Amino acid sequence: MEDLLKKMWELLATFGLNIVAAIAILIIGRWVAGFIRKVIKKLMTKRKVEQTLVSFAASLVYIGLMAFVIIAALSKLGVETTSLIAIIGAAGLAIGFALQGGLSNFAAGVLLMIFRPFKVGDFIDGGGVAGIVEEIEIFTTLLRTPDNKSIIVPNSKITGDNITNFTARDSRRLDLVFGVGYGDDLDKVKKTIEKVLSEEDRILDDPPTTIGILELADSSVNFAVRPWVKTSEYCDVYFNLNEQMKKRFDKEKIRIPFPQQDVHIFQEKA
Repeated sequence: MEDLLKKMWELLATFGLNIVAAIAILIIGRWVAGFIRKVIKKLMTKRKVEQTLVSFAASLVYIGLMAFVIIAALSKLGVETTSLIAIIGAAGLAIGFALQGGLSNFAAGVLLMIFRPFKVGDFIDGGGVAGIVEEIEIFTTLLRTPDNKSIIVPNSKITGDNITNFTARDSRRLDLVFGVGYGDDLDKVKKTIEKVLSEEDRILDDPPTTIGILELADSSVNFAVRPWVKTSEYCDVYFNLNEQMKKRFDKEKIRIPFPQQDVHIFQEKA
């Protein structure tokens, strides 16, 4: 009986120390993982990284560290962890193959948040869709089209093609083309265009406006008119200049040719 009790105390002492060590590993490991998570959050926030990416990266590091801590604690208790690690690795590989499309979107989302080719509120053309950016998430980007439709675009599709950010700069250039008849006085046409532009207060002085003959087309002499405006006023100025130019051409008796497919109509009227 005494021998049995002695052996029990020996086993209890041995396993008790291992249990205490395993608990200590869990407690200290959890504290260290939490501390590292806070440091990562602080550093990424200081560098102005997107908050979604900050939370995700910090959580991912924390989960990875806690997995390591748990395996170390189980090993201290005498549990064979080699096979467990192999099983976890195989499961991770299988999940990776099954979710490779999602992982590519995730990687693209991380790149978008790090390099920031656009931000919420920008008007972009990416992934074959044009619209205002409403949300940038880890896997997808939400765009609102000019006609108020919501489109969810996979991030890998956006990063896999050209991205045009129309609102990245404070100013934009209007590219307008006005065609006049071959019988019109070109100096008069140019002065008329300059007059219309001078009446539009939203046109910027710097960079200067460019006016020149772009092309001697089949049925018209085409003037290229390229003023600069604030990005926020682009559409308003574009529509207004087209309207005012047409009215002023009519007033000055400057002929605007018909489109190419209707050249015969213009010739008959001329």
